[in-house]
Amino acid sequence: MEQNRIYFNTPQRLTQLIAANTSVIVAGRRTGKTDSIAAPFILRNMQRMPGSTGGIVVPTFKHGLTNTIPGLLAAWRRWGYVEGLHYVVGHKPPKAFRLPITQPKDYEHIITFHNGSTAVIISQDRPGSSNSLTLSWILVDEAKFIDYVKLKEETLPANGGIKSFFGAHSFNHSLMILSDMPQTQKGSWFLHYRDKMDPELIDAIQATVYEIWKIKQRIRDLRKNGVEPPDYLKGHLRRLDRDLNRMRSVAVYYREYSSIENLQLLGENYIKQMKRDLTPLTFQTSILCRRIGIAKDGYYSSMRESHKYDANDNDYLDSLGYTPDPDALDSRVDLDLDPDAPICIGMDYNANINWIVAGQPRRNRLNVIKSFFVKYDRKIPALVSDFCRYYASHRNKTVIFYHDSTAFNSNYAVNAQDFRWWVINEFKRAGWNCEPVYIGPPMRKDEKYTLINSAFAGRQRLTPFINRSNNPDLILALQTAEISRGRNGFTKVKGGEKLAESEENLLEHRTDGTDAFDTLYIGAEKFPRLSIISIPDSSSII
Repeated sequence: MEQNRIYFNTPQRLTQLIAANTSVIVAGRRTGKTDSIAAPFILRNMQRMPGSTGGIVVPTFKHGLTNTIPGLLAAWRRWGYVEGLHYVVGHKPPKAFRLPITQPKDYEHIITFHNGSTAVIISQDRPGSSNSLTLSWILVDEAKFIDYVKLKEETLPANGGIKSFFGAHSFNHSLMILSDMPQTQKGSWFLHYRDKMDPELIDAIQATVYEIWKIKQRIRDLRKNGVEPPDYLKGHLRRLDRDLNRMRSVAVYYREYSSIENLQLLGENYIKQMKRDLTPLTFQTSILCRRIGIAKDGYYSSMRESHKYDANDNDYLDSLGYTPDPDALDSRVDLDLDPDAPICIGMDYNANINWIVAGQPRRNRLNVIKSFFVKYDRKIPALVSDFCRYYASHRNKTVIFYHDSTAFNSNYAVNAQDFRWWVINEFKRAGWNCEPVYIGPPMRKDEKYTLINSAFAGRQRLTPFINRSNNPDLILALQTAEISRGRNGFTKVKGGEKLAESEENLLEHRTDGTDAFDTLYIGAEKFPRLSIISIPDSSSII
């Protein structure tokens, strides 16, 4: 039978070969963390500890359903594992499967392997999802969004395993933590594992792995030539295996992967170009993978981790199963949405990227419920269409469209008519009532800086809070927006908007989206509509 060759890049190969009991990998997007680091980790544990139970920890069930689990299953399918034959997801396994050592009460949030191994999907927005578990391994995905206090108090203590069955394995009680570089202090809880790694131990593991490979190669060559390998060689191999197992069982492996790691592939000129083209902060995070938080001297310096929230309807998500129709992942998922209230929007218009940032005032809060953007050939009609499709089930089909004078007499994003006309016309075409609210010329830069930062500090009528799941790119743009001080006071650094887009400097992570956020907040704070601020307490879940 012809064997399929599987390619793994250097970070993926090293993580698998070192196989430390605790592995923490901090790497950027598209480095294959879920596909070729997490998927082999889970597969190894489930295959080599039959009947065991592991835990897959995700920040929200929505994230697990749309990111983590699909990535794992896609990798397993490529490697020849068939759902229904080798594993099942979210339901009781067939009778042909072996029973787990510890049988779950139900299989709704469980992956079951044919040998009885199970993986419990533990989402932190689902209270009690790790209660009463006895785990033999834990995977923590998107660690920068994980609540470490909950993880430490509810989940990590469950990673005791069943020593009588799997105590000899170096990967019993194993822990894998995956993330890209966190942007906040709270999300940086796992970075201290770097100090726990013993580099000499990791070097010894790598040397032992290489020595085992050489001996196995020698044994294969002897047998190929019809010579039975001597006993001392096989005995030496067994001793090396035991030594390797002991080293792995106590090892902590921590790595951060930046673009410099790929210098041979990218070339020195690429790094130099990025240093020229990117803002210093973007270069530090995207290229050098250095640690930052919300900069104290950033434009949104009063924004804190507490200004983000999760509000997903897990009952609705449960009803979709583990292979949901993407069209079903719409506003019905959102618990922070009042379906009987209008939706307020602020927008930003640009030749290459256009934004909608949507929110609903609720007593003394402005909940930023979702943001949308389109790029290049997709213009305002496509942006409004995306919005209307996502909110198709929203009962109150009214949009409060806050806009300043930049919406008039410009049309480079859409052709013919100005931005305001296109926005209103496209909403009407989709069957929505669009109420434009003019907020005047753009607010003075120093005045806007003071207003929005005092709002985050709780000193205005409305305090902005941002739905974490529905605004990942907006949050990153807000957290990395830089500030400069001139003769007219503090202003937002916007020079990066005109640079060419690259994989390390995406349009959606620049300041365009933050301008749409500013417009939404200024409109809701300074130009309130009575119909959307008198929501009764019983409708609030935040």
